[in-house]
Parts: sequence; C-alpha cells; structure tokens
Amino acid sequence: MNTPRNSPSPSTSSYKHAPTRSVSVRGEDFVYRELGPEGGVPLILLVHLAGVLDNWDPRVVDGLATRRRVIAFDNRGVGGSTGSTPDTIEAMARDAVLFIRALGFDQVDLLGLSMGGFIAQVIAEEEPHLVRKVILAGTGPAGGPGIDKVPSLTLQATLKGALTRQDPKLSLFFTDTAGGRRAGRAFLERLKERTDSRDKDISLPSFRAQLKAIKRWGRQAPSDLSAIGLPVLVANGENDRMVPSQNTVDLAARLPRSELVPLFPDAGHGGIFQHHDEFVTRALGFLER
Repeated sequence: MNTPRNSPSPSTSSYKHAPTRSVSVRGEDFVYRELGPEGGVPLILLVHLAGVLDNWDPRVVDGLATRRRVIAFDNRGVGGSTGSTPDTIEAMARDAVLFIRALGFDQVDLLGLSMGGFIAQVIAEEEPHLVRKVILAGTGPAGGPGIDKVPSLTLQATLKGALTRQDPKLSLFFTDTAGGRRAGRAFLERLKERTDSRDKDISLPSFRAQLKAIKRWGRQAPSDLSAIGLPVLVANGENDRMVPSQNTVDLAARLPRSELVPLFPDAGHGGIFQHHDEFVTRALGFLER
C-alpha cells in the first residue's frame, strides 16, 4: 500500500521502516522511500539493473541518512511504479528528472550504481543546474569496455542461479573468494531485513527493456565527459566482472572534477555494499565538502 506524499518531510530514521510513498509523474505513479534529516540538498539514489527499492543495502542507505536526506525510487514501469519501462538510458534519465521535479526539488545530489551510474551521467550532462554533486559506483562511460556484455553475463548468472538455487547477485556482485562469498551472503541477509510492504520484483518486460538500454549504452560512441563540470566521486571494487573496473579508473581520468576512491580490495560490482562503512564515510565527506 503506497502512502501518498502529503508532506515534504522525511518521517523515519531507518530504511527498513521507511514508508513507500508515490508521486504522479505525467500520469504514472512513481514509488519512492525517503529518510534522513530535513533540509539540505537531497541525495537521490539511482539503482542498478533489475533493482527495485528493496535492492539498496540498508547499511548504505541508513549510513548516508544519518547526515543526509536520502530518496530511493523506482523508475517508470519498475517495481511498484506504473507505466512502460524505457529501453534507452537517456529516456530513463529524463524520467528521473521529471520525478525529482515532481517532488519539488530544484537542486539534488545523485548516487548512481551500475546502470544508475549511466543515468546519473546523462542527468549531470543534460541538467547541470539541477545537480550539485554526483557519486558514481560500479559504473562506466558510454562505450566503455565490456559494458555491452552485461546483458549476457546477467542472463547466464540468472540461469545458473535458477539451476543452483543461488541468488545471481552472489556471483555478479561479489568475488569468488572466501571473503567475497562471506560478504555476499551477509549482503543478501541484510536485504531481507525489511519484512513489511516490500516492493514488487521487476517484471520480465521491464527487465528486457533495461537489458536493451544497457547494451545500447555499451555500444554507443564515447561521450565527452569533459562537459560534466560538477564534482564527481568515483568508486568500485578492484575486480568488477560486470562493469570491468578499468571503466571506473577511466571515468575518474576523464571527468574534470573527479575524485577516485581507491578500488576496494577483494571486491567486485557490489564493492560499496561489501565495504559499506568505508564507502559511507567517504561519500558523506565528499558531499559535505
């Protein structure tokens, strides 16, 4: 059951208990959750491929929300949001901007993870007056090496996961080491902490649309990242098999006002979840500088 937005004030201090609200965006309902202190520039979370509200690590969200107003949402057609999911990153970025404006914000910070990082790059380039600072995690530039392989890797892991009854995020987000497997299991347990009013899983048509968008992004000509003049923090694990970690280093080199977090050791695509304490500390420091 979605609670309609009737107050601009976050009403909870834990993501586990944050109510799911909705806001109308051009005739469709976008669902979201918000928490943290009132005031200041809100931090908008842009999630990964197939991700819904319940795929954000509560340690990351709660950690950020100790000092920041944090808002997670489902893009058009995903999870509890209505409408048809776009099959381009650019259209997803336009939807995210419409969502932000529907909440009445004229300036935000962005945290984009994986596919959400693609979306964040487009927003930062097309709406520089809307965005103050950007955090890009486990992501890469248009045309980056290996990004067009994300759909096939994801489908292989999903099939293998179905056969072995193992969540595909274990192999996609974490390294195949004792430490990586342990971190992955702990992450999956944290995702179960919310027991009431959980979000819907992504539908198959929406999943297909996102896969198509990612393949397009991976095959696009590289964009001119020097046009993004905003401060950007870039983070990833040192062994990301989904969006190869060299993309993270490349992003940091090509963005004129970037800061690269040293790549998290023994970590992959879900490095910010595995090393959530360090990531939250660095992210808050960056946002508050």
